Parts: sequence; C-alpha cells; structure tokens
Amino acid sequence: MNEDDQAAEGSRQSALAGPSPSASVSDAESQARARAFALQAAVSLWSDKCENIALLDLRGLSPVTDFFVIATGTSSRQMRASGEHLKDVAESASMSLHRHNLRENDADWVLLDFVDVVVHIFDERARLFYDLEMLWGDAERITWRNEVDLPDRPGGA
Repeated sequence: MNEDDQAAEGSRQSALAGPSPSASVSDAESQARARAFALQAAVSLWSDKCENIALLDLRGLSPVTDFFVIATGTSSRQMRASGEHLKDVAESASMSLHRHNLRENDADWVLLDFVDVVVHIFDERARLFYDLEMLWGDAERITWRNEVDLPDRPGGA
C-alpha cells in the first residue's frame, strides 16, 4: 500500500468512526462563524442596494454548504461591485473565498463560494429562472433583517 492509499484509508477509518468530541465543538464554532458571516453578507448586499435578499439555512440538507445568501442586483455592474465589496467583508471576517465569477462582465448570476456560505447575486430574470428558493424549499429561511435590526430604506424599499 503506497502513502496515498494509506492516507485515504486513514481518512476513511476516521469518517467511519465519526466525529470526535473536540471535532463537534469546532464544528459548532465553524457553523456559528458561517452563520455570522451569512448575516454579514446579507447586510453588505442590502447596503449595496441589492433587493429581495434571502438567507437559507441548508445545514442538514446539503453536504456542500451550510448557508445560501440569495439577492437580486439591478445591473451586472452593480452585481459585480456588490461581489467585490463582499470579498472585502469576507477578508475582514477571516472567510476565504474559494471560487467566484466576478471577472465575467455580463454575468446574469454572480457566484461567490466561501465554502460554508455560498452567495448568489442574480439579475431579476435569472433569479426567476433558476428559483433557488423553490429548489431548496425545505431549507429554513432566516429572517436576517430582524436579527441585525436594520431600519427600512427611505421610500420603504
């Protein structure tokens, strides 16, 4: 058995044994950190004038991520600018950006993957077409505006 096979077997045995007590503590901390960042992301998008922001809790439903933050942008330029601003917010929160498509000038869907939190910024047409909220209809919707105590925008938006 070569070194790669031994490492894979060790990982498989660890997975079969289940999480250690110390891993569950760090997992809880990791989930709390991800939730806090998801709330920060929603606020950042709100302050950048994105609309119809939804925060979905996917813990226990998705093996890929814990939270989706979904927003509608007003133009591809605004969507990219909101994504760039979110990169700065993530850096200050010590969240690593794994993948993104911010270099696509005319994207109708900007995606920022922070692993535990995935942010989707759609134009209105793409958001209706992909309808992630319906696709993940079993996910809990977090009432993020109440949690962060945001005032209404002037004009009620």
